[in-house]
Amino acid sequence: MGAFLRSFAFAARGIAIAARGRNFRVQLGFAAAAVLLSALLGLDAGEWALVAVCIGTVLGLECMNTALESLTDLASPRFHELAGRAKDCAAGAVLCASLGSLAVGLLLFIPKIAALIL
Repeated sequence: MGAFLRSFAFAARGIAIAARGRNFRVQLGFAAAAVLLSALLGLDAGEWALVAVCIGTVLGLECMNTALESLTDLASPRFHELAGRAKDCAAGAVLCASLGSLAVGLLLFIPKIAALIL
């Protein structure tokens, strides 16, 4: 059981490492805004689930992007085109998830905001 619990400590350390990056902190800010807006607009359980999945996906991919960048820098300290491609693709994965999350947010929030205004 001790090894199992230690694995959570290693995972938390990984999140803390990723959180040192500017992009992770920006994404965390968007996540906080989405949670606040979700609470203010009274999302139902299914809508909250969508928001949670989007947040988890984007932040998880930011962690993976950080891991891949670290491994790429270790394996290829000098510039190499393939290393650059790997980093760009990892960053692209985060962007894809972010844009998908933005679409989900717009689909959830705009009708509720419009109902309040109109």
